[in-house]
Amino acid sequence: MTKQMPRRDFIQRSAAAAILFKTAGHAAADPGGRRWSANERLNVLSIGVVGTIGSVDRKQVGMHPAVEIVGLCDVDEQAIEKAAVRHPDAFTCKDYREAFDRYGDRFDAVIVSTPDHTHGPIMLTALANGKHVYGQKPLVHQLEELSMIDGAMDVHPELVTQVGNQRMDYPGRRAAVEILRSGVLGPAIAAHAWTGSPNPGAYFNYDRVLHEPAECPAHIDYDLWLGPCAAVPYRNEMLPVKWRSWWDYGTGGLGDWGVHVLDVIFYGFDELQSPIAVKTHAPRPSETFHTHPCLSTVTYEVDSPRFANAFFPLHYADSGQTVSRAALGLPPGDWKDSNMTVVQCEGGVLALTAGGDLEIWRDGVMTPGLEMPGLPEFPPLNHWHAWVDNVVGRDTKLWTPFKDGVRITEPALLAAKAARFPNVELAWDRATNSFTNHEEATRTIVGRQYRTGFAPPRIG
Repeated sequence: MTKQMPRRDFIQRSAAAAILFKTAGHAAADPGGRRWSANERLNVLSIGVVGTIGSVDRKQVGMHPAVEIVGLCDVDEQAIEKAAVRHPDAFTCKDYREAFDRYGDRFDAVIVSTPDHTHGPIMLTALANGKHVYGQKPLVHQLEELSMIDGAMDVHPELVTQVGNQRMDYPGRRAAVEILRSGVLGPAIAAHAWTGSPNPGAYFNYDRVLHEPAECPAHIDYDLWLGPCAAVPYRNEMLPVKWRSWWDYGTGGLGDWGVHVLDVIFYGFDELQSPIAVKTHAPRPSETFHTHPCLSTVTYEVDSPRFANAFFPLHYADSGQTVSRAALGLPPGDWKDSNMTVVQCEGGVLALTAGGDLEIWRDGVMTPGLEMPGLPEFPPLNHWHAWVDNVVGRDTKLWTPFKDGVRITEPALLAAKAARFPNVELAWDRATNSFTNHEEATRTIVGRQYRTGFAPPRIG
């Protein structure tokens, strides 16, 4: 299995990048026209300050020399106390709505590192208030929220956005994009992606046990944690992280890993906009939990010589369900990782681990991806700092702004949601946010009834 880059390496590299970053006495302009002086700070509000990734997001963004973390917002008082040690002068609050209403003039940008079900309402509130947004994956929880985000970016193209997709820092992942774009492997036949998640451990309620109602820990405001979802009793193993298994709060293994194994496919092929159908093979669904194992086919209609056929299938699976090597013309062996992306083309196969280990197979012979001829240089990149650079007007390559995040997130959400209707082909039309052949699916898995006071603002 390929070793993942430890988070401490990200931090060390970020410190080095900070030394290299210079604002040499001149003003820079962001896309919205604001002028950022050499000594001016970008004031950032952090929402979801600890959690599983919140502390990393906050620290990474905060290490950029242009950034000041001026606000901390979290429903968990203990998380606020922990984060405040690093940011003693920051304002604090539990409710993100209060942060915008009361302190909105104090910050220019927002980090959203909260549970999946709150992403859409919080990010859209930030965009409606003219704030730049760094938002964790998956971009949103509901299919209809993809259109909301897409529309909001049409109205506010001046705002700089970024999905939490730090794995694009790996040179091998960026090389995979270049190779797919080049067409050197010939017309594409199919894509396969899979994740080993969900698996037993801290992140998922793997056995899908619904415990009896219990008292939520006193330091967590459970009502605010529920946010847009219906008021229901707290149960053990919902918090702090196993909400990922719950239908109402998480997106299962498919949603959790989607951006990390699907991204290069969509960067490699701009023709893949919105799919026309999804079919997920899965066990009998649960009313409460995401089911697994799931094996989904998401189909795109294409009209391009870059594809072997008029319809392009993306096969996406969880629970470590891998594609057959023999079927791809590869020799026997194990795949290098439990989270992978494989693109089958007429002239070869691209195989990529989540950690950036890239192989190119042609006629049964493997070439390390980074040794392919004609590739550009891949300089060190910190995707947190790239977001800040773009806000303050520094030209740095930005991977996975929200417009791209919509395309990447859509098949992951479709695959996860379609498990509610196992083995049924659902015809999808994002223009109308509907499954044109299945009224019940449209009614039950496209959107939600937002709780009063927590609905996302409609922009545009």
